[in-house]
Amino acid sequence: MQHSGTELLDPAALLARVGVEEGWLVADLGCGSLGHFVFPAARAVGAQGKVYGVDIQRTALQMIERIAKREQFWNVYPIWSDIEKVGAAAIPVGSLDLTLIVNNLYLAGDREAVAKEAWRLTKPGGLVLVVEWDRTAAPLGPPLETRLAVEEAQQCFEGVGWMMRDRFDAGDHHYGLLFQRPTPS
Repeated sequence: MQHSGTELLDPAALLARVGVEEGWLVADLGCGSLGHFVFPAARAVGAQGKVYGVDIQRTALQMIERIAKREQFWNVYPIWSDIEKVGAAAIPVGSLDLTLIVNNLYLAGDREAVAKEAWRLTKPGGLVLVVEWDRTAAPLGPPLETRLAVEEAQQCFEGVGWMMRDRFDAGDHHYGLLFQRPTPS
């Protein structure tokens, strides 16, 4: 049996925990074809907000676009990009209130580049939410040896300059890390 992301994670609850507000600009880096976080974020930010669904797979973005049109999410914008290439995503620099990186960091060959791209896109004072598979055995998800320890993910983002705001269980098999981009003093 295949599990959907919404059974493993509750996107609406995670977005509420972060404090997403109407009018926010949000990007989901590595959004996938079903937009498990894209569409709940689009509801949360409302008509005045924007949600960018970013993925390297054009077929995933085509699916996001189809769902957005069918469900009338006029605030969803599919963006093709490689999230491991700093400067690649066609999103205004320093514009995002929240950047989401959900179940993608463990896949990245260049995790530091992902953290730097999130930094580039997120405004000072803005947030990044990292959700990853925890390192416990489970009947689903990626092999245990490919999962990222919470300390590794934390170090990856703090090494780029992000400040840790929260660390929590994001589901039965996931952890969440919330970072904030410091504001210039």
